[in-house]
Amino acid sequence: MKDIINYRLNQANDRLKAGNLKVSINLRGAFLSLQATLPPKPNSGKNKPYQQRLSLGIPATVEGISRAEKEARKLRTQLDAGEFVWSLPPAPAPEKLTVQDWTRKLEVDYFSRRAVTPQTMTTWRGDYLKSFNKIKANELTPQAIREAVLSTEPDSRNRRRVVMALTALAKFAGIDANIANLAGSYSPQKVQPRDLPSDETIAQWYERIPDPAWRWFYGVLAAYGLRPHEAFHIESFDGVILEVGEETKTGSRLVWPLYPEWFEAWNLAEINTPKVSTQTNSVLGHRAGKYFKRLGLQFPLYNLRHCWARRSIEFGLESPLAAQQMGHSLLVHSSTYHAWLGKKVHARAFNLMIEKEGRPRPPALKDGS
Repeated sequence: MKDIINYRLNQANDRLKAGNLKVSINLRGAFLSLQATLPPKPNSGKNKPYQQRLSLGIPATVEGISRAEKEARKLRTQLDAGEFVWSLPPAPAPEKLTVQDWTRKLEVDYFSRRAVTPQTMTTWRGDYLKSFNKIKANELTPQAIREAVLSTEPDSRNRRRVVMALTALAKFAGIDANIANLAGSYSPQKVQPRDLPSDETIAQWYERIPDPAWRWFYGVLAAYGLRPHEAFHIESFDGVILEVGEETKTGSRLVWPLYPEWFEAWNLAEINTPKVSTQTNSVLGHRAGKYFKRLGLQFPLYNLRHCWARRSIEFGLESPLAAQQMGHSLLVHSSTYHAWLGKKVHARAFNLMIEKEGRPRPPALKDGS
């Protein structure tokens, strides 16, 4: 969008220059202005015309550039006829921008500061656009923003995301929305432990999947704890080590299987990605979820990832290594996944620890002491 605005602006200025109008259109923030040799402003202390800017109050859109070019030609006519006066500016009153207008402008600003990658596109579409679409009014007002927030469930992850996105939009538009107090008390630490399937159940469901591509997909998620969309972006296998590509939510990383026996038994090194005609990561994950829901899978597909996190504790994999392989921070790993570890997981980890050869032993005591 930003490139289109600059292209149209250059075209308009080229036409003004070719007509020898000696007026140009400038982009100032989110609005357009004119620049030309104008008479001094009243009480300026100057008595000769000089280069000055004239604010138009016209938003920097494709339609706005067309209007600004007309204003530039009108200004030239007034200057040539000696009719221009600062007390009667030719500029129209500023337009009221719609929610869509502000959304487009924020998108230009967002990607002017970030590279366009699958990660940033997923964040923009998933966190921002979905939140902006909750605004039902045409005009961006504090009341419309507040109503959009209140349409979400209190103390939910979605409520917190919507407050974050709409706060950014309101700040960009210069609106005091005052919605921070509506964010609620959601935090990953408060998520209740999930009813995760056992590893036996996971293996049994693998055998029930009729389509070879989707069976391979399920196996990769189970053995490596990937996010569903990441199975579509596997770069290669080096032995049992899987490399996830840059197109994923958190970029490239290496992952080891838990269990390595599943890697062998399910022939996961033979990449057999399901054929899904889409590019965005969120849609890839959604399509996968729909397939397994139709199949009758008795737990959310994402639970395979949570089971890998649980299993990493049982295997004795240190949390920093597990977090890195899962593609998130140690804080997320400890605050979210550790909350889902039940008594059985801790008991198994304890048993493995005390049965480990060479573990520390208590000091020997003398008989009778």
